[in-house]
Amino acid sequence: MANHIFIAGDDLIFQLESAFGLLRVLAVEGDGADTVWHLLAYDDFFPDVESAERALAERSPLPVRKPHMALTNRAFERTPAARLGNRPVTDDELVEYRKWLDSDRPVSDRSALLMLGIR
Repeated sequence: MANHIFIAGDDLIFQLESAFGLLRVLAVEGDGADTVWHLLAYDDFFPDVESAERALAERSPLPVRKPHMALTNRAFERTPAARLGNRPVTDDELVEYRKWLDSDRPVSDRSALLMLGIR
């Protein structure tokens, strides 16, 4: 994935062997190799892309598996995902990201799927 193909608010889909999962871009900081990607991971898995799109379109919030992950650009590039759409990021979604901003700001070099214990 090239830098900044994705922006804050993008909903991303990734495929496992028999299901699809969803990630959400909360923020993107920096440029080039120094880019840090901030992601939220949803807990649900879907049998197909259309089911995932329908779930995102519903007004009820999806359960969250991990509210914030900070990844290096290299780790993000190893997270195979495609953009489904974009919605404004809400204040509720940014709570853990803001806590990260006030912390020692750890950034992982592991892919999002590894951080979620999926692969």
